[in-house]
Amino acid sequence: MKSNLLTRGVLMAAASTLAVTLSACGSDEPADAGASSETSSSSAESSAPETSTAPVSDEPFGAGCSAVPAEGEGSFTGMTDDPVATAASNNPALSTLVAAVTAANLGDTLNSAEDITVLAPANPAFEAVPADALQGLLADTPQLTTVLTHHVIAGRLTPEDLAGTHTTLNNDEVTIEGEGEDFSIAMDGTVVGMEASVICGNVQTANATVYIIDQVLAPAAA
Repeated sequence: MKSNLLTRGVLMAAASTLAVTLSACGSDEPADAGASSETSSSSAESSAPETSTAPVSDEPFGAGCSAVPAEGEGSFTGMTDDPVATAASNNPALSTLVAAVTAANLGDTLNSAEDITVLAPANPAFEAVPADALQGLLADTPQLTTVLTHHVIAGRLTPEDLAGTHTTLNNDEVTIEGEGEDFSIAMDGTVVGMEASVICGNVQTANATVYIIDQVLAPAAA
């Protein structure tokens, strides 16, 4: 009888110990799994790439902008409240263009136009044209008018809209290639047969957006 009781007691104690052990194992495993899941989720979140869209600048851009005066009516700020021909006349970087516009009697036409884009050759662009050819052009008002109006596009083109083929005020087309702050016009579209580049873009005047270029453009008929 004592032997049976002893045996039963040993078995009950063993069963109790086994139950406690299993209970402890069962409670530990989900906790570890939860921690592992939490760590994995945190790691995935921290390693996920961050996405952001940088705002497009509405300021003038390009190396040639350094030739524009920092102050006064010819500065970027000063030009914003003047129509385009007047604004250009206050900018020494565009003095030869202004002389050409004056010779062709286009100042009032450009000043009174609404919302245009002007591809404005800087002084070095005219200097690249042989002197006799340039003097001949300046003396030929109809041809000069054709050349100058080839540099003017209806509507204000933002840098995002600049690339493409556009109809000019000369009723022909000019094709601009590029994106961002890098734009060009093929060499067969210039007077001297060299590719033209925008050297100072997105310049604002009261009625125009101006892109200063380093070559004089040639209309197809020129």
